[in-house]
Amino acid sequence: MATPAPAELDARDPLARWAAEFPAPEGAIYLDGNSLGLPSRRAEAALARVVDQWRTLGIDGWTRADPPWLELPERAAAGVAPLVGAAPVDVGIGGQTTPNLHQLLATLYDPAAAARVIVADALNFASDTYALRSHLRLRGLDPERHLRLIPSRDGRVLRIDDILAALTPDVQLLLLPAVLYASGQLLDVATITRKARAAGITIGWDLSHSLGAVPHALARDGADFAVWSHYKWLNAGPGAVGGYFLHPRHAGRPPGLAGWWGVRPERRFAMAPVHEPAAGAAGLQIGTPHLLSLAPLLGSLELVAAAGGIAALRAKSLAQTDLMLERIDAELAGHGVTVVTPRGHPARGGHLALAHPEAWRLCQALKAAGVTPDFRGPDLLRLAPSPLYTSYAACAEAVARLRRILETGAHLRFPAAPALVP
Repeated sequence: MATPAPAELDARDPLARWAAEFPAPEGAIYLDGNSLGLPSRRAEAALARVVDQWRTLGIDGWTRADPPWLELPERAAAGVAPLVGAAPVDVGIGGQTTPNLHQLLATLYDPAAAARVIVADALNFASDTYALRSHLRLRGLDPERHLRLIPSRDGRVLRIDDILAALTPDVQLLLLPAVLYASGQLLDVATITRKARAAGITIGWDLSHSLGAVPHALARDGADFAVWSHYKWLNAGPGAVGGYFLHPRHAGRPPGLAGWWGVRPERRFAMAPVHEPAAGAAGLQIGTPHLLSLAPLLGSLELVAAAGGIAALRAKSLAQTDLMLERIDAELAGHGVTVVTPRGHPARGGHLALAHPEAWRLCQALKAAGVTPDFRGPDLLRLAPSPLYTSYAACAEAVARLRRILETGAHLRFPAAPALVP
């Protein structure tokens, strides 16, 4: 059966109407939502509402705003919980991804245990590795001895047998990304979590490149913890607050890094000399929440719920990347482009990664042609359609513009990649 035309897919797309929530320049195609999502009208309205409350209520916004600012982190946790497959009490909203990872390591990692090795992967976003190394040093251990990175056989993806082979008796903690940020590979979270737990290993996940694009079931799968950002697929704005999950089996464990916002709400202002942790993940919160970077998340979560939740987003995401793969195979053959993202749905996140020796120049040429992709060195071009604001027609047109660039050599008019690129 032939794939329907993009216009037909758009005409019957139940999510198409939500694109109006994301104002964008006419003709522009934004395919970088896996790095920074676009603002929605609801996110902007939520931010404006808090700013107006700040103006009119001042300090009383904490208790007299509607809803009170004191409640906003919990409201955000309730909105994120269905996306990660957890109870709201097991989700914390605040801080950012790397500080939250530091907090969870400080809370869950035991440097005095017989098994002290931390395992991560060689392809993960570097900030996670920095955190792991610095945490080991802080606990008096040598990262060269106590941090083991699972290698990739091709520099693109990880193999599950290599991951499982790394779960040796000297390992205490395993941290992996659910979706690899460069290649877009989606790991088998359920299987890896089950195997790690069976080996007595604490298992954590970085969901930064999967949250909002891929459904998760952290509680069901048994993950000990997870961290993530909200400014990518969830469109909460640059530098938006982060989030984390703590499995209820760890309830009552004192936070490794204690702060006043992690105190039980009814005791928070008592200023008792001894920390009294709030229930669940909230006990790991440290400082006053950043309301101006939390407010847009509330608007974004409202939009996700109205659009049908994560299942609806995932279905369209897979359909859009299926369409793009079909067009890439048909239109870019012979132009030196290789798809490095696994093609099967169970192993594919929300974005596609294309390898080409001139990926940097292609990225610049696409931007000049009205398409915003993303470059990852040394040779990857990432294309990330967002189910909420990218049409099927835009997906097809982006591939067509890339084909025209390659056919005409338009990318060769741009400078070669600098030695270091962002």
